[in-house]
Amino acid sequence: MKIKKGDKIRVLTGKERNKDGVVVSVQPTKGRLIVEGINLTKRHRKPQRKGEKGQIVEVNAPINVSNVALLCPKCAKATRVGYVVNDSAKKERKCKKCNAIIS
Repeated sequence: MKIKKGDKIRVLTGKERNKDGVVVSVQPTKGRLIVEGINLTKRHRKPQRKGEKGQIVEVNAPINVSNVALLCPKCAKATRVGYVVNDSAKKERKCKKCNAIIS
């Protein structure tokens, strides 16, 4: 998976289209991401202790990785990700639009 935790992304499709967010967690086996502030759903929680009230909590639901694009930190555009091998045989991600290395 070319998108990692902490990356800034832009949503390409769906009700949250053109919104930006930061990746909170990655589920590579399912091909999904959880993005901060994107795809919020409401969960009804029961009271946990006696005398406590139940509540409605907003939770970030996962979004498919094919519906997002990485935002390049240099050119600030939604871009595809390529790879380049540097001198020390380490594979690094690069922006396909401006060829900047993405850490």
